[in-house]
Amino acid sequence: MSDKREYTRTPLACRIKIQHESIGELMVKTRDISDGGVFVVLEPDQMPPIGSVVTGQVQGMPVEAPVVKMEVVRTEPDGIGLKFLQD
Repeated sequence: MSDKREYTRTPLACRIKIQHESIGELMVKTRDISDGGVFVVLEPDQMPPIGSVVTGQVQGMPVEAPVVKMEVVRTEPDGIGLKFLQD
């Protein structure tokens, strides 16, 4: 099976705060990131549905990171794939 992703993924583990009405506010860890999005590790009962728009903010930076909008584009047993959205 070929990988049809547009962007190369880079392994990256960092803390990110995500928010959505169906899950509230959660502190989660990333698994990987690309120019197009990020994969975050979640429990199955914490996953917003595909198509949901969440906000996210990287934590633990020397300065406050921007809050970005992301769309849930895929789910896996261990988390969700989020696509960065332009404002």
